[in-house]
Amino acid sequence: MVEPESGAEPADAAGDRADALDRPLPEGVRRRVVALVSDAFGALTVADLPAQLRQYARFTPTRRAKFAGNAMAAAVESDAVFRGRVAEKLREAQAELATALESGAPPAAADPLDVAAAAYVLRPAGWVKLVAAAGEEAQRADAERADEESRRELDRLREELAHVRELQRTGGEQVRGELEAARKEAESLQRKLRSALSDVKRGEAALRKVTAEIDGFRAEAAAQVASAESESRRLKSRLAEVETALETSRRATREGRSIEDMRLRLLLDTVLDAAAGLRRELALPPVSTRPADTVDAVEPGRMTPKDIAARALSETDPALLDQLLALPQAHLVVDGYNVTKTGYPTMPLEKQRLRLLGGLSMLAAQTGAEMTCVFDGAELAAPVLLAPPRGVRVLFSKAGVTADELIRQLVRAEPAGRPVVVVSTDREVADGVAKAGARPVTSALLLKRLSRVS
Repeated sequence: MVEPESGAEPADAAGDRADALDRPLPEGVRRRVVALVSDAFGALTVADLPAQLRQYARFTPTRRAKFAGNAMAAAVESDAVFRGRVAEKLREAQAELATALESGAPPAAADPLDVAAAAYVLRPAGWVKLVAAAGEEAQRADAERADEESRRELDRLREELAHVRELQRTGGEQVRGELEAARKEAESLQRKLRSALSDVKRGEAALRKVTAEIDGFRAEAAAQVASAESESRRLKSRLAEVETALETSRRATREGRSIEDMRLRLLLDTVLDAAAGLRRELALPPVSTRPADTVDAVEPGRMTPKDIAARALSETDPALLDQLLALPQAHLVVDGYNVTKTGYPTMPLEKQRLRLLGGLSMLAAQTGAEMTCVFDGAELAAPVLLAPPRGVRVLFSKAGVTADELIRQLVRAEPAGRPVVVVSTDREVADGVAKAGARPVTSALLLKRLSRVS
């Protein structure tokens, strides 16, 4: 088929202007036209299709007719070239019908809708009349079908009405009898219902009474349980207190016995060491004492008490400290910061502690005495990282306890009779430990003794 040139008007364009439908295309004819166009799609290339129809080229005929029906109908109506291509495919598929329409003698036995659809696509002479006649024929057929259906529906309704009337005539008496029986049954049911309601009300009243009694019993039982639980908690608390007190008493008894045993053993060791020292110092002969030897007198060549007093050491003589530490089981307690701030107050506290502890370590090695150095720990923000030197016990006071009070506790912990020497310039500390049986000495005396050590 020869395509018209791009600037030329198709041959049947003038005919389209002359012959045109004065009303919308009948729906039946339109469906047949869409079916014809959909069938022709398969034989056309994509380039032969209008732009708006190319997206449906790969659809099946059924899907194409469903989704592109309006677009195909519009293309056939407005695009003469596309309509000519569809007409060409129609002539190939239905050559006999196409020849009859173009010759002006459509076959009488053909379906009017198929004839109208083919005429709409082929556009032979008088196609508008064929389409209009097909539409009218379709409308008449639809009207006849609707009239036939109406008549059948009317006949069915008449038959149902006759049947209902027959049922009314035959079932009226039965229905009245059933209604009377139903009325009597309803009256009987109403009487039973009133009796049941009365029973229900009595049961509800009895239930409320029983519920009230049960609530009272529950409240009383809950109060008794709460009282029993409270008493049980009190007894358990009392039992725990008694057990705690008993355990505390046992622990205190054990600790007190242990402390007393330790104090007695230490005092005994002190007495034994003192006796051994006296035996060595006096160099007593193995013979027993004679009664005359017990008479108090001054023998020739012996020192009198005045002579001994004249040889007493001064309170500031470091030899005094050596004599005190030479006593059996001597214990030296040092007020740490009191000594360091007396001897070297400008040094940092850490260096003060290290210098004092170093001197005490050498003094302990020389004398063999027990030594305890006490520092005030009230202002410590963190534990002091300090390794105590050999022979020296280092203690810091707890929060809320001063170093002076800790020194007094150490003195009170010692057994009576053990030589305890406390080094502190604080007058209150010296007086307090002296009352407890300890020997106070000044910080200056210890500093002089340590300077001799170094």
